[in-house]
Order: sequence, then C-alpha cells, then structure tokens
Amino acid sequence: MKKHRGTLLFVTGFIAALSAGWVAFPRAAYEQRNQPVQFSHRIHKDKAALKCDDCHTLRADGTFSGVPSLDKCAGCHASAMGNSAEEQRMIKQYIQPNRDIPWLIYARQPENVRFSHAFHVGLAKLPCERCHHAHGESDSLRPFEQDRVSGYSRDVAQHFEGMEMDDCMACHQQHGVKDSCLECHK
Repeated sequence: MKKHRGTLLFVTGFIAALSAGWVAFPRAAYEQRNQPVQFSHRIHKDKAALKCDDCHTLRADGTFSGVPSLDKCAGCHASAMGNSAEEQRMIKQYIQPNRDIPWLIYARQPENVRFSHAFHVGLAKLPCERCHHAHGESDSLRPFEQDRVSGYSRDVAQHFEGMEMDDCMACHQQHGVKDSCLECHK
C-alpha cells in the first residue's frame, strides 16, 4: 500500500507541476490585452483587394511605418463600408475625432536588435508571409500578450515561428548572406 501511495503522490505532484508550468505560469507571466479595434485582414485582402504594402508601408527614408496611420484607414472608412459594430466604433472613436488608433505592437524587437524591412522586403524581395506566415488571412486580431517582467510581446519573448534568431540565420544562410551579425545587433 505504501508503494502505491508513493507512486500516487509522485504522479499527482508531476501533474500539478505540469499544470502550473503550462497553464498557471504563462497566465501569471503575461498580461493579455485586446487590440483597440478588431480587424479582419481577410476582408481587406479579399473584398478590398489590398496588399500588405497598401497599409504597411516603407517611408521615403526606408524606415518601416509598422501599423497603418489613421489616414490609411480614414481613406476608405470616412463613412461605414459595412455594417459591423466594430467598424462603427472605429469611425466614432478614432476617425471622426482624428485620433490615432493605439495599436499594440506584436513584434517590437529588443533594444539590441535592429530589423530593417527595407532590406528584407525592398532589396531582398522577401514576401511578408516569409516571417509573418498567414497573418494576412486572419479574420480577427489575436490578443496582445506582454511579458510582465521584460515588457516585450510574447511574439518576441516566446519566439513565435519565424521570429527566432535561428530562423533569421537559416534564411541568411539560404540567401548567401554571411557575417551579418552587426547588421542586426547593435
């Protein structure tokens, strides 16, 4: 009986530790927030025939604008295009008062990393999907998760596929880019 009791205690403890590590710890470590406006990339791609660079553009100096500026949204959404409550809210809260949408940035890089979209998209002609996968096919924006300690988004802190240094190095090798450490790291 004692032998079974020890095994039972071990299995119970093991399951509790796994639960804490896989369920409780991530919930405690990351603050989860929704984007200020729910948005469908699929609708903008399929119905409006927009491409990534129609909204996410490179500036004249080669820097990446990141999230679209309000004028990009207002160009089409000065009045409602559809009948969704989310679009109505965006127009009333942001477009009509000419107030920038405070998007939460999923992929803000650590301070010691400099990533250039101009090099990768402009010069190397890599498609957005190479790193961002099928994000352009999404019907809604997933919650933003921020590490409570480091302040980085979970995309960077937990290295979502395509954003790990190993992914960058493999792509650089594949394209014959060598000795480029100082191009990205300050």
